[in-house]
Amino acid sequence: MALDNTFFDQVRDAFEGFASAVPGELHTTAHSRGLKAWYGEATKEHYEAQLIRTANGIELEIGFHAEHSEAARNTEMLDRLLIGEPALCEQLGDGVEAGEFIGRKGWKRVSEVVDVPDEGDVDALIEVAARLADYVIAIEPLRRGSNA
Repeated sequence: MALDNTFFDQVRDAFEGFASAVPGELHTTAHSRGLKAWYGEATKEHYEAQLIRTANGIELEIGFHAEHSEAARNTEMLDRLLIGEPALCEQLGDGVEAGEFIGRKGWKRVSEVVDVPDEGDVDALIEVAARLADYVIAIEPLRRGSNA
């Protein structure tokens, strides 16, 4: 369950460019199964493009995760996002779901699941990076409770 080691490194490079206008200290880490991005010290609230195992096999999830050990904090964050922008999922487009994390009770997500792109498809890696940036641009001001 991995792509070539350079795939998510290249996604990271493109993503950082797409997300450069979002204020704050952006951190990223890439590995063969995904890319994780967060602002400041908020590692329990982050953005990911990651390979996951679903009933359909291996797929790519792109979006936002709230992974605090206290389930109530995750629910509060999801509620803030959805109350702060009732049309958030509509704004992000088709296929976006808000709710329980895939495979872990208590964690929350706003994300979508898509087919895994071909490793050598440069257009696909740019699309993954741009899509992850869409989530950051739409969610980060709400997550911080500002219009920043």
